[in-house]
Amino acid sequence: MTDAFLSGTETAWRALGGDPGLLSRISVAAREHALPARLPVRELARACVAACALAAAELASARTGREVPAVRVDDGAVATAFVSERHLLVDGRAPVAFAELSRFWRTADGWVRTHANYPHHRARLLSALGLTEEAASVERVAAILAGRTAQDVEDEVFAAGGLAVALRTAREWATHPQAASVAARPLLDLRPIDGSPTGTRTSAVRSLPPLGSGPLLPAAGVRVLDLTRVIAGPVATRTLALLGADVLRVDPPALTELPDQHADTGFGKRSTRLDLGDPRDRAAFEELLTMADVVVSGYRPGALDRFGLAPEALAERRPGLVVAQLSAWGDDGPWAGRRGFDSLVQVATGIAVAEGSTGQPGALPAQALDHGTGYLLAAAVLRALTEQLGGAGALCVRPVLARTAQWLLHDLAPDAGRPPASYDPDHLSPWLTETDSALGRLRYARPAVAFDGGPEDWARPPGPWGTDDPVWSARRQGRAGGDR
Repeated sequence: MTDAFLSGTETAWRALGGDPGLLSRISVAAREHALPARLPVRELARACVAACALAAAELASARTGREVPAVRVDDGAVATAFVSERHLLVDGRAPVAFAELSRFWRTADGWVRTHANYPHHRARLLSALGLTEEAASVERVAAILAGRTAQDVEDEVFAAGGLAVALRTAREWATHPQAASVAARPLLDLRPIDGSPTGTRTSAVRSLPPLGSGPLLPAAGVRVLDLTRVIAGPVATRTLALLGADVLRVDPPALTELPDQHADTGFGKRSTRLDLGDPRDRAAFEELLTMADVVVSGYRPGALDRFGLAPEALAERRPGLVVAQLSAWGDDGPWAGRRGFDSLVQVATGIAVAEGSTGQPGALPAQALDHGTGYLLAAAVLRALTEQLGGAGALCVRPVLARTAQWLLHDLAPDAGRPPASYDPDHLSPWLTETDSALGRLRYARPAVAFDGGPEDWARPPGPWGTDDPVWSARRQGRAGGDR
């Protein structure tokens, strides 16, 4: 195990409040061709998965009274999982990763990157550029953007509700007010929701049902309301589902999901649609909340507050809840209310410049900010559950993609002497498998989280998006957080 790996994993584990003595339970299988990049992407990926697997093993130990299981981190499995969306095949068909208007564009003074994978984001981009759908084309958009400055494009598209970010160097980002806000926050921060001092214990202890036979599932009996989209949040809840949690994803009917994206991140979960503005759907959601143990959201900070879904409001209605709120830019600073995606955070923070060459911006070999933050989020939920077994109250964590980017850029050290290598997916084939599903025959990446006795695959493949009933999969006696 390298010093860089230990340092990165220890940073993540300490940020989660974990016992450093447990780090000795981790072993790593290093593979030199995994996630090659100028920046230490392999080290970030290892550390995030290791912290998550250790949190799972720790929770398993807390629930069984046995020694913390040994954790195994294999670069091959991690690298495959970090590009799971690229490896997915549905009946032999590969998904389209990015839409034609989601790309880098030359501007009058530099570069800008747009994101228009979703129809509503595409419409807002075109509106900002004064284009109708009929008149839109890559050539026409390129011509318009070439006549504007990158900053003007960023401002105008944002004003229209779309997504565009000007290319910045790490030094330029460091002078931005949002960068200062991001730098001031910890990598992870598991806090009591009620404002009581960290470490405060309640008189009640979270109660979870006994673990069954078969694979060791530390999150069994935990109910997770999944209010996330795209990659980071769904990766976190996909991981919790692997570990035995009953995960129900809830989406608004008006916001469609990309089918292949759902297929990649929907393993182990169920999916329903509810309009929280509709009284009947809202009642169904509130019924779900009465038995939920964890709520994970991935919308912009404050976007769900009008529905009473701020952490304090949630904990008031459901004492002992674990709340995880993921965002691109954080909940402070001038960009707190902005939408964001991994690709755009790479552009804003200087990653795209660091990975570029000959004047062209580049990208990481994976959407590593999304995947890495997803595993950190899952780790935080698992650690929160362990803390609650000891009497901790309602807890909240707010991971931020831009903070993960800062960790990658400034804090992680790459392995010394690592040879350069191009990305070659063929060597990752041992970590791919196939299954039949209601969506068709799926080829997909095996789980990267592994510990002795733990699950080797998800209990169920993904189903069609939004087609499950808004109920928990099985009624059980009492509530998982219940006797508080």
